[in-house]
Amino acid sequence: MTNPHLDRETSAMDQELTKGYTGILLAAGRGARFDPSGQQNKLLQLLPDGTTVIAHAARNLRAALDSAIVVIPAGSPLLCAHLSSEGFAVSKCLDAASGMAASLKHGLRLTPHATGWVIALGDMPFIQANTVTRLVAALRQGADIAVPCYRGRRGNPVAFSRRHLDLLLQLSGDRGARELLQSLPVQEIEVDDAGVCRDIDTVADLRNCRHSKETVHA
Repeated sequence: MTNPHLDRETSAMDQELTKGYTGILLAAGRGARFDPSGQQNKLLQLLPDGTTVIAHAARNLRAALDSAIVVIPAGSPLLCAHLSSEGFAVSKCLDAASGMAASLKHGLRLTPHATGWVIALGDMPFIQANTVTRLVAALRQGADIAVPCYRGRRGNPVAFSRRHLDLLLQLSGDRGARELLQSLPVQEIEVDDAGVCRDIDTVADLRNCRHSKETVHA
């Protein structure tokens, strides 16, 4: 029997994610700090406007890019169904439990011909689409790595040109691309966007967001 989610994934990989600047939204973590039991997925929790954490993060990323893919762990049918219903390209990373680097490399291997990548995190829904646009502009102007900075503090997402693809594919463990940011030249983009430094990591983070009725920018 044909799997509709697999069809959506295969179609997206073949037709949409082969060139241009592509977003890779990493959403394959366990979220243990939010719920150690693993029963509640923080990415499916609702923000004040009624939209899920992951949907807002994915919308803001896709709005600024040629295409975007969300990498999720295997065995997450609710997350997969939710993202697919929202029209996002989704791919399951079978070895996501080995660390963030596995999810990142999974996304890169699915988009080998992209001009560059913006690597974002699924639990950071407050990032403005304009911030992503500015990171891509930095790549277009010759930067190989670009990061947003809010009041002098580096944040996410991080943009990479094709120059560092081989190094990215050599990463391992749970540090993601952090070690490359420490050893290679990075262009910092100052933004008026506190969302680059804010995530939904704990139940308290979500509660504070709901109580503040904060507007999530698109």
